[in-house]
Amino acid sequence: MGRRSRDNEQGGAYEKAIALLARREHSARQLKSKLEQRGLDAGESAEAVRQLQSKDFQSDDRFGEMLVRSRLEGGYGARWIVAELRQHGIAEDRARELVAAADPDWPELVRRQLRRRYGARKPADFAERNKRAAFLLRRGFDAATVTLVTRAEGFDDTADESD
Repeated sequence: MGRRSRDNEQGGAYEKAIALLARREHSARQLKSKLEQRGLDAGESAEAVRQLQSKDFQSDDRFGEMLVRSRLEGGYGARWIVAELRQHGIAEDRARELVAAADPDWPELVRRQLRRRYGARKPADFAERNKRAAFLLRRGFDAATVTLVTRAEGFDDTADESD
């Protein structure tokens, strides 16, 4: 087989993009970047992505929905997911909408992540509870939910407060 001629490179960009999308969803930004990393011209890559979007082969919304489901299952909170979606070129407002559309049970996700990381063992003291809370905050869960769950499931500090 011979090399493709220069006037057929756009077809090459389109074909390579199709091959990438056949494996998994990609954001438009990610797809353009991968095509350029494979030596294709930025303009040709952008045109191939536009063609794929016009045929609904590439959709940032579909990519976002997939990423939200994946990250929720992986134990990440809304802040983390929104930040990752923004890195893929999805606007913050749209990213928040995608997370909200998934309608996650945040307290249950926090509990599941605590069990996954620490098992059923209760924290021994305040320091351990704070360590667990910090872990959850780093994973992108909001402070109110983390506080609610770690206090309910962890070291009970209410006895000291009533004295």
